[in-house]
Parts: sequence; structure tokens; C-alpha cells
Amino acid sequence: MDRSDILHEISKMKAENLSIKRSTIAYQHMRDPALLRHYYRMKMQPFTDRLEISGSSPTDIFIGRHGYPKVYIGPMVPPEFGDTSLMGLPEGWTHFSMETIVDFRSRLVRGMHLTNIKDVEKGKVQEQVRDLALAERPADSEVHFKKKPFVKMTMLDEVQPFGPSALMNNMEVYNFTANRKIERLYFDTDAKASTAIKELYWKGLPVSKIQKGLSAGLFGIGQNRRFVPTRWSITAVDDTLSKDNLKEVKSFDKIDAVYAFYHVSLDNRWMIFFIPGNWEYESAEAWWPKTVWNVDGTSISIYSSYEGYDGRKDYAEIGGCYYAARLAVSERLKELKRQAVVLILREVHEGYLMPVGVWNVREHVRETLGMKPDILHSVNDVFTYITSKMDIPLKDWITNCRILRDMLMQKKLYSYIK
Repeated sequence: MDRSDILHEISKMKAENLSIKRSTIAYQHMRDPALLRHYYRMKMQPFTDRLEISGSSPTDIFIGRHGYPKVYIGPMVPPEFGDTSLMGLPEGWTHFSMETIVDFRSRLVRGMHLTNIKDVEKGKVQEQVRDLALAERPADSEVHFKKKPFVKMTMLDEVQPFGPSALMNNMEVYNFTANRKIERLYFDTDAKASTAIKELYWKGLPVSKIQKGLSAGLFGIGQNRRFVPTRWSITAVDDTLSKDNLKEVKSFDKIDAVYAFYHVSLDNRWMIFFIPGNWEYESAEAWWPKTVWNVDGTSISIYSSYEGYDGRKDYAEIGGCYYAARLAVSERLKELKRQAVVLILREVHEGYLMPVGVWNVREHVRETLGMKPDILHSVNDVFTYITSKMDIPLKDWITNCRILRDMLMQKKLYSYIK
């Protein structure tokens, strides 16, 4: 499935009312993380009273990282057949509520098989996992477990949530067709992984599909191929593609005014500025008390990461979200054929009860940048814009954002020279 097919899949799902649908429960009243977790724990209970599961996997796999280089690999399979593709396609989730996303993702049962990361070509389970990552569309799958799946809904900052997990005896994947673009790179054992990632992206494959291929060890020089933990593969693809985009972006002229974009989704407020100047980038996140990364806090926590024109060498303080947003930003600047100083301000309010993965950042930044911007003409306009739309006081943003501090100092210097 290419990126151009995603909107078609969303509309088809809505029209046919497929298995991904919102529960009749009054979600809007469920604003306690413990209550929401308990609800989904109860929903997952029917999936745990069995030693096997059959259904159409949305070609979704999960590669763990604990115990590296020996990690658990395996499929994610729902107990239903049909077109489940949207379950594994975060590019199509931006218009769903968080509860709806967690609802359909909680039905994906994860099988677990312990293997060495180097054993990508050894063993039947390894082969079946590879087949899922190669598949063009949902593939019928059957998994036999050693024990009944245990209820522990996995919710991590980088990856999408999923449901119960269990060690596998074996698995079968059948009735699947390989994606020819991915398959060609899989058979090209002389191409580097970065080459495969960029080529598939240029050919229009969704980023999430490329990430699964990297995670399954489909790409790279033959003898160097490895299973890559899902969390790492997501960031690796975002980082690789955004750096490649920025090589071109840095050759463009500077943007000629301040572009201000604003959007609200999943109780996250997104504010993005494109400011005249050579490439710089900063992403700042403010987490309200009782939100995911500030559960026990009594005050708002603000984190930020920055890079100058030459990029950064160390891992960003705010994690994978930094690279996911940078990819979306680099795409928009390529479309505009401009370079800019880029600042992202994100307010995370109490309605964001659980992490749903960095796709949330990538896709909502893409969505925000697809809207018509407000055009600003001065530093004062930027500060006024922030004050008018964000709850956090301007002084707190300035304290935590290097780009805003630089703008303030430039304003003061200009006033002094005048």
C-alpha cells in the first residue's frame, strides 16, 4: 500500500463499518488512566482463555529489545478475518480518538519466540515473521501458544499499543502476497539498509511499512542483516529519512516570513513556526500533571531538544518524538522549496491518558503542516501568537526554548542599535 492509498482505506473502512469501530461506552467520561486500563483489561480477557488464535494479521510484527542480542520476535494477530490493514497503518489514524485507537489495537495478540538478532534466516518462525513484513496486505495467520496469553497491554512511548502476549509453539502465515517493491530490496543483498529505506520512501511506501521491514531484517548487506527492535527501527527510519530530506532543504532559499501553524488533536496542542533563517530545529513538549510522563507531578514539566545547521550527534533528550517530527517538518520544507528555523511547541493536556506511539507526533505534525498557516511579520507577532493560543505562560516557553531566547535577544539587540 502506497501513501496515496491511505485516505482511500480510511474512507472504505468508514463506509463498510469494518471491525475497527468505536465502542458504545461513553469514552468521554473515562478520564482516569487506571479506569481506562481496567476497561481494556476486561476487553482483552476473552482473548486470554485459549492456546491458539487465528485471524488476519495487518502484517504487524513486534521485535522486543530486552535481553538484546537475544530478543522476542513474533506476529500480532487479531481474532478476526478480513481487511484489518488499518489496524497496522498509523498513517490512517489521525482522525480517530485515542480510545478508539487503543480499542482496536488491544485486539492484537502478540506471539513471542526467543531468537538471536543474527538468526534472520534460521528457523520457521523467523521465516514467518519475515513473510508478514513482506506482505502487501493482511495475511491469514494462525498462532499456537505454549501458555494462555497474559493480559498486559503494552504502551510505550515509541510504539503503538497492542494487547495480550504469550510464548509461541509455532505459527503459520498463509494466503499472502509479497509487496514487490519490498521484495526486490529483500533480494538485493548488496544494498545497504539506508539505501533500501530511502528507495522505498521515494517510491511512496508508508513510513510504518518501511519500519517493519527494517525491524524484520529484510534490508542491508546480506551477512549484516539483523532483527532490529521495533522501538529502534522506528527512530532509525525517521532519522535516516529526515537527514536525507534536509540535504536538499539546506540548498533552498530561506523562507520569507514567519509561518505559524496550529492544530489540536488527542488533547495535544501543536504549534509550529517556520522562521526566516538557515536550518535550525527545536521541539519542546510540555506535559500537564496526570499525563503519561508527568503522572505524579504537581506542576507542568517541559522538555526540549535542539539542533543547529549541522545537526546533532547525541540522542535527543525527548526521544523518538524528536525524529518523527523532524521527518514531517523536512517533508513540508521540501514541498515549499525553502529552508527555515523550525520551532515546535507541544502542550500535552490531561486527555492524553496513555502513550499511543510516536506515529502520533509524525502524523499530527504532518496534519498540522498541511493546514493553511498564519503569516506573521515580527518577533512580537510570534510571542503574541503563542500567548493567544497556548495555556503555558510565554515566559516558561522562553525559559525552555533556545530558539525563542535567541529571538528575544535579537529583538533586544535590534532595539539597542536603533
